[in-house]
Amino acid sequence: MRWLGRIHVEGSRPVKKRSTAAALAICAALLQVGCSSYRPAPPAFHEALNQPYMLDAGDRVRVTVFEQESLTNTYSVDQSGYISFPLVGAVAARGYTAQQMEGQIATKLRDGYLRDPDVSVEIDRYRPIFVMGEVGAAGQYSYVPGMTVQKAIAAAGGFSPRAQQADVDVTRDINGKVMTGRVVISDPLLPGDTIFVRERLF
Repeated sequence: MRWLGRIHVEGSRPVKKRSTAAALAICAALLQVGCSSYRPAPPAFHEALNQPYMLDAGDRVRVTVFEQESLTNTYSVDQSGYISFPLVGAVAARGYTAQQMEGQIATKLRDGYLRDPDVSVEIDRYRPIFVMGEVGAAGQYSYVPGMTVQKAIAAAGGFSPRAQQADVDVTRDINGKVMTGRVVISDPLLPGDTIFVRERLF
């Protein structure tokens, strides 16, 4: 692997940050709309669980460029859906799999920087989930693979005494379309999901 020509390092793309409070406010407003027009989760809601994982804002990836230690690092996906990568600048991440990002980065590096770049992209940290409503400590929580609704509620301090414990409302972004469906607490979650625990009626 050889460097080609002169290397020009572009400036980093600014990363927009949104506070946790603002994110929670948006989620709460979204849930109010979703819960007021409740309907059972559509088929696409659960089909998304078996689809390749698509990156989005809040995810963090580890990019390895073999034999290029200066390029190997972790990179966060900003609110615009991009990572800022040395030499090549902004690389789109939103809506792409990690494998697709490998191809994008390799193509950009091949265009005047490296002759035959060998790039690997792995998910270093998933975007968080939000747990709202009748729980001990509503807020933002880290997502871990295999997480279920029940585990997320446990992380949020468990059900409050007034909680409806049989099922919850989950809001999920599926290919850019936001859907809310009612699921049992054993249902698996995806990164970015918002859980709303309702108050029981009696």
